[in-house]
Amino acid sequence: MNVLDRHNVRRLNAGHPRAIVFAHGYGCDQQVWRQVAPALEADHEVLLFDYAGSGGADPAAYDTQRHGTLLGHAQDLIGVCEAAGLHRPVLVAHSVSTMIGVLAARLRPELFSALALVAPNPCYLNHPGYQGGFEADDIDELLDTLDSNYFSWARMMAPVIMGNADRPELGHALANSFCAGNPAVARHFARVTFLADHRADLAHVQPPCLVLQCADDALAPLAVGDYLLEQLPRGELLRLRATGHCPHLSAPEETTAALRGFVDRLPATTAAR
Repeated sequence: MNVLDRHNVRRLNAGHPRAIVFAHGYGCDQQVWRQVAPALEADHEVLLFDYAGSGGADPAAYDTQRHGTLLGHAQDLIGVCEAAGLHRPVLVAHSVSTMIGVLAARLRPELFSALALVAPNPCYLNHPGYQGGFEADDIDELLDTLDSNYFSWARMMAPVIMGNADRPELGHALANSFCAGNPAVARHFARVTFLADHRADLAHVQPPCLVLQCADDALAPLAVGDYLLEQLPRGELLRLRATGHCPHLSAPEETTAALRGFVDRLPATTAAR
């Protein structure tokens, strides 16, 4: 199976000289971009894919050793871009995928023309001088609950992650996405996600980066946005009115407008073939 089939790649407006790659977060697949990606299709190639272990990706693609850190997923992301023949695309990444993108950009500084990081957090654990949002005991309890009953964890955590309690259907939809995946993969990937620490990688990211941060995000406190702005060499921070951890689902119009404003400011030569 070739790389594009392995990762269930879908290409819109294929061949356009400017390209955007959309990368989904934990427990989801490329469908989470359904309200955002089409708005950028008219003047970009839009490439959507599923990470190993997610969505329509080949089930055999997930390897607990290769994907025992985010590095394996970063290598997969690089492989997708290369197999698609993209030249310096913009990467739009959500949640854990933001750090996968950071790693890919560090491994291959010339790969992306820019990164848009939606609800990023390089380290969920609190450290002296850094507020990631969780104490070690919090993470241990979260992972223990996930291990003991994944489906119960998914139904409990999805509304917390989504936020927007006045629209419970959003949390229900995210829970359904979580529950559609392979529980063994989900448990493994959760440990990789919540125990990762990629703060040291931020200073090595050369392309311009837009950090899109939400209010009342249970997984990415406001202090994380300030930290990213300090650490990224070419970073800018935009705080959305949207709340929760998934603005592309809860506030797609605001998210799309922010992404459009960012990519439209990029020099044409940096994103063209």
